[in-house]
Amino acid sequence: MAFSLLPISGNYSLMTCLSGSMEPTLLIGSVVVVKPFQEYQVGDIITFKKPGQDTPTTHRIVEKEFEDGLVQFVVKGDANEDPDSEPVKKEEVLGKVLFSIPYLGYLAQFARTKFGFVLLVSLPAAVIIFGEVVKIKKEIERMRRKKREEKAETNL
Repeated sequence: MAFSLLPISGNYSLMTCLSGSMEPTLLIGSVVVVKPFQEYQVGDIITFKKPGQDTPTTHRIVEKEFEDGLVQFVVKGDANEDPDSEPVKKEEVLGKVLFSIPYLGYLAQFARTKFGFVLLVSLPAAVIIFGEVVKIKKEIERMRRKKREEKAETNL
C-alpha cells in the first residue's frame, strides 16, 4: 500500500498510499508521515514491511499478541472485512502513521515520470535561470552606462 518517497530528518519517513485498503481513513494517493516508536497499541495505524515484500503496507493494529515472549500484531485495513492472514512482528514495523496529506502522492508519482520531471523540476529551474540571466544582463548594461557617463563627465 505504501512506498518510501524519501527519508526526512528526525527519523520520519514519507510514504504514499497506493491501495484503498485503508479508505476512508487514508485515501489512495495520500502521503503519510511515519515515525518509529518503542511501543504500538491496538488502534494505531502502522507501516510495516514483511521479508520478501517489495513495498511496505500500512494497516491498523486490531490485536496485540505475545508468542514465545515476542510481540506481534494482528493488522487489518480499514476497508477490509478480515484481518491480514499473517501477524506482523514488532521488528517488521517501520513506524506509526502520524498524519496524512490527501492526494499529495499523485504529485510525487507524476514528478517521477520523464514528463513530470520536466514539467515540475526542469521547466521551473529553466525559468529561474533565465530570470537570473536577464538580471545579470541588466546589471552589466547599467554598469556600462554608468562608466560611459563618468567618462563623458571627465572629458568635459
